[in-house]
Amino acid sequence: FQAAKDAALGMNIPKVAAPKPDKRKGEPEHAILLASDWQWGKITPTYNSEIAAVRVRELGEKVKRLVDIQRTAHPVRELHIHLLGDLVEGEDIFPGQAHLIDSGLYSQMFGAAEALARLVREMLGHFEKVKVVGVIGNHGRLGRKGTFRPESNADAMMYRIARMAVGEEKRLDWPETFTQGERHWYAVDNVLGKRWFLFHGDQVGGGFAGFPWYGFGKKLSGWRASVAEFDYSVGAHFHTPTRMYLNGLTHWNGGSIESTNTFAQEQLAAAGEPCQWLLFQNEKGVTAEYLVRLG
Repeated sequence: FQAAKDAALGMNIPKVAAPKPDKRKGEPEHAILLASDWQWGKITPTYNSEIAAVRVRELGEKVKRLVDIQRTAHPVRELHIHLLGDLVEGEDIFPGQAHLIDSGLYSQMFGAAEALARLVREMLGHFEKVKVVGVIGNHGRLGRKGTFRPESNADAMMYRIARMAVGEEKRLDWPETFTQGERHWYAVDNVLGKRWFLFHGDQVGGGFAGFPWYGFGKKLSGWRASVAEFDYSVGAHFHTPTRMYLNGLTHWNGGSIESTNTFAQEQLAAAGEPCQWLLFQNEKGVTAEYLVRLG
């Protein structure tokens, strides 16, 4: 990791040109992109690292087009990117995983970091300001449970590599995803006065008949009382794009850019299309949502 850091700091990365300021006086909105479950390195009949790179580039193009649609009615000057974990597949978190990946953890981290850095730099050319907030997933864990320290996570390492690859940009706010001695399992992001609670989702259990949504009610109400106050929440892990209302709280669960997960088809009788959420919010709350389909 130190060698990777030294290499990244030695790169000469040009600044990103800022877009022309939007001086319209309409009620401003901020865009919120949920980046979830890229599973970089996973291989299925229709998915691998090369396809992942193509889909992330497609995501960037579609985000820009959708933002331009919103801008016909409102200024959209700022983008928040919520990194929700499992952006890498991992290498040895369950038996037999070595047969389901096309690359080791080193290649996964640098491949995903390159794609994420390119996406962030592209967004800096389309927005006046970009903020990136992240949490870690279970697939970023190094080895089996309890083998390494809880803060040792490939998602967090990949985020930091990507941040260094973007270079120093005054219009970018990207705090590190790290808590000493603990798993950095949640984060809170303020968007125009509304508080967003980010977590991966492997903490949620207590579902029924294979559907996890029943477990979200207890977890989210408990976290609002014991961890942090928030207006909205976002998660991932289940590869199923979902919006649910829980006692006045709206929660979005992100999709995945992966396709044809044969384990999910056989064991869970479930399949999801590759997609990611793009949301828009003003001072009153969320105004629009798009499910960005990929591939």
